[in-house]
Amino acid sequence: MVLPVTQVLAFGAWLVAQSKATSRSPTISVFLKPPGVIPPGGSATICCSCQQDSGNFVLYKNGRELRTLQLHGTRAEFPIFNASHQDAGAYTCHCLGGGTVLARSETLDIMVQEFHLPKPILSVLPGQEVATGTYVIFRCTIVHPSAGCFLYLEGQIEALSLLSKERDHFNLSSVHKGNGGRYSCQCFTRDASFQWSAASKPLDLVVRGEPPPAPSTLCSLPGICCLLGEPEKRVWEKAAAVIGSRQRLAATFRCVWSLPAPQRPFR
Repeated sequence: MVLPVTQVLAFGAWLVAQSKATSRSPTISVFLKPPGVIPPGGSATICCSCQQDSGNFVLYKNGRELRTLQLHGTRAEFPIFNASHQDAGAYTCHCLGGGTVLARSETLDIMVQEFHLPKPILSVLPGQEVATGTYVIFRCTIVHPSAGCFLYLEGQIEALSLLSKERDHFNLSSVHKGNGGRYSCQCFTRDASFQWSAASKPLDLVVRGEPPPAPSTLCSLPGICCLLGEPEKRVWEKAAAVIGSRQRLAATFRCVWSLPAPQRPFR
């Protein structure tokens, strides 16, 4: 059966409207500040962020409505004072506009536990202020033979990494400004007792500068035939030494070079 043109046009207009409505749906996030496990009697803040100009935030705990705050800017904060085990649970934020739920956050799991382990120390190399593209290493150190540690970045709902005695560091191979922020770590034992430490003293990572220029040599395996920062002639020479022929190099790695033909060392 062939539909009338008017119905086809109307359906097309509806699809366009739905697409625009979807693209306008605000994004929402939830995180704990400072991140990590809260000790009894401690304090923290549940932060909800929604890209919406007006409306309300509704905080839910274990599926039940807990509090409502009017939206001021794009963020609302729900403080926890004098925390107890009753404050532990699964929290979510809903962003409302005109009584309609516009967005729902992921679930934030909050734990309230006593601290029994020594406080860890978080360090960062080469330093807290680095240039864009720098290789950065975070290391969490604790005086305990078998503790594992979580690395946190404030503003994220989950830990960035789980560190252990075998792997006590977290690498950022080429930092950008989005990696900047406040980092901390918190450790725990993985035996039956499951004890926790306090969170480390936070470190603020500052990333400065513009991204490095994109290389003119493109390759799927940069460690072999795209040696960033070197003149292109040296790239060709090193690739030739490893592979042996231009045809084999191109066929194997699908590389694209911009060097003039006379400078290429291949025969």
